[in-house]
Amino acid sequence: MKHADYLIVHTTVDDRSKAEFIARTILEARLGACIQIVPIQSLYRWEGALESSDEYRLEIKTRADRYDALESLLLRHHPYDTPEILAIPVVAGSEEYLRWVDGECAQ
Repeated sequence: MKHADYLIVHTTVDDRSKAEFIARTILEARLGACIQIVPIQSLYRWEGALESSDEYRLEIKTRADRYDALESLLLRHHPYDTPEILAIPVVAGSEEYLRWVDGECAQ
């Protein structure tokens, strides 16, 4: 088991119910093992203007080999024209937890 086989994927949405819908859809498709929904405030530049939004960040724990299917699902269900979808490699983690991720993301 290599830690490079695992990712944490982030995306944000502006509605709690949409965040929960996307999370449940990911879990049902076995594209993520655990998804945390975290309320945040985002500040960013969009189309030349500074913006501020209350959002919900989804932190999706998954296997690297499930990323393409996960990204496709996110793009299908995401409410934004240009959604944030960032994959962060796991460089270290509990072997027991990573085995659990393996089982939950089994195809």
